[in-house]
Amino acid sequence: MYGPRVRECSRISRRAALGLTAAALSLTTATDASAATVIGGERLARSGVQVRGATGLPKQLTAHSWLVADWASGEVLASFGAHRRLAPASTLKMLFADTLLKKFGRTERYTVTDADLADIPAGSSLVGIKPGITYTVEQLWQGVFLRSGNDAVHVLSHMNGGIARTVAEMQARAEDLQALDTQVVSPDGFDHKGQISSAYDLTLFARHGLKDADFRGYCGTRTADFPAGGKETFQIQNTDRLLTGAWGLKTYDGLIGVKNGYTSHAGNTYTGAAVRGGRTLLVTVMHPAAGSNAVYEQAAALLDWGFGPGRSARAVGQLVDPLSEGGAAASPAPAHKSARPAAGATSSASGQDSTWHLAEGAAGTLALLGAGAWALRRRLRATGASGEMRGAGGARGARRAGGAGGARRAGGAGVVDAAGASRTAGASGANGASGEAGTGRAAGAGRATGTGRAADEPQTEPKSAESPGRRRR
Repeated sequence: MYGPRVRECSRISRRAALGLTAAALSLTTATDASAATVIGGERLARSGVQVRGATGLPKQLTAHSWLVADWASGEVLASFGAHRRLAPASTLKMLFADTLLKKFGRTERYTVTDADLADIPAGSSLVGIKPGITYTVEQLWQGVFLRSGNDAVHVLSHMNGGIARTVAEMQARAEDLQALDTQVVSPDGFDHKGQISSAYDLTLFARHGLKDADFRGYCGTRTADFPAGGKETFQIQNTDRLLTGAWGLKTYDGLIGVKNGYTSHAGNTYTGAAVRGGRTLLVTVMHPAAGSNAVYEQAAALLDWGFGPGRSARAVGQLVDPLSEGGAAASPAPAHKSARPAAGATSSASGQDSTWHLAEGAAGTLALLGAGAWALRRRLRATGASGEMRGAGGARGARRAGGAGGARRAGGAGVVDAAGASRTAGASGANGASGEAGTGRAAGAGRATGTGRAADEPQTEPKSAESPGRRRR
């Protein structure tokens, strides 16, 4: 009696469920950057650790993403979440340097004005630049590379024509390097909504930057004398702990740079390069779970693996060459929405852009499933207007197949995942901050206060020329 009617209802429900499921999957997939990005090879878009032909990877790796690559060949030896889009913090300054470094001669001199420093975000790390003092371009770059000074970044940006122009040029440079996970909002890497990159992209920046002798020289400099006004100077020290051996860490044998970063939202990020036995390896570690030294410890462990057991590793991907240098265009990633350049705006955004997109995708999935269920129930009511029993049965079947309960389950899972990811990111930032606070020292060359602070692992505290680390005449 009910067989034909049940089959008809089930057939409609199956079609609806399949259509809604396909739409939900497409939304979820669109939120996962690593699934959509295939630059460097499809294995780099896979979840989990990617390695082949070698064993012995470090066991205590808590970073949200990491990558080890050979600098000369560009072969990616191992990775985890290579294309996961995360807040880069000051590691984005590698792209800034790669974009502007050749525009000004090292000996060129520039007198800083108040306007050059007016748009620096509150809480930035500073090298101690003062209006009215004349600096050489070399000194400004030392402020960028050694102290991660946002004041030095902004002065160079104004020399280049302004923040907006510099941001646009950095974005164009990223696209030429095929760093398609990167969205530039400010030139200094400070926390701004939508400012993202990935372990893969940061490694591209380092690889290309290290081809330049000036870039390589700056990032490998341990200390320098910085102008304090008149004939006085103060000493600044590189904030890369593996380079200087500060904060309880040993120097890493053969390290040549490149850049570290920390903000309260991004947590700790690091890209380094080391040479041993004539081989140069690159490593990037982003957002380890805990501890201000963890990013360095995990980077060192990955480099040890690369120089040891990883020597037998076969490539799981490739660092691509820039388009302007003959690199083959890889499969495109989704186009970025244009972002308005930030000019001193206080950050209120989490660095976890991928988390925001995941939450958005979950909400979209929930809305789509709910709308589909409503449309299905309406259709079943129409077909059952004659009062036949199959109308009610079909509606009950529709509710079982794709009703509000199903929508809540499908969308709810996405929301839980997003919240979990956000909590993880928050814990990372908090732990990084507590690691800095535990030393009893200010987190940055300049005064670092408030949320979204930029604190790039200082060893000395020359907040300005009036509070130098070591004053010289």
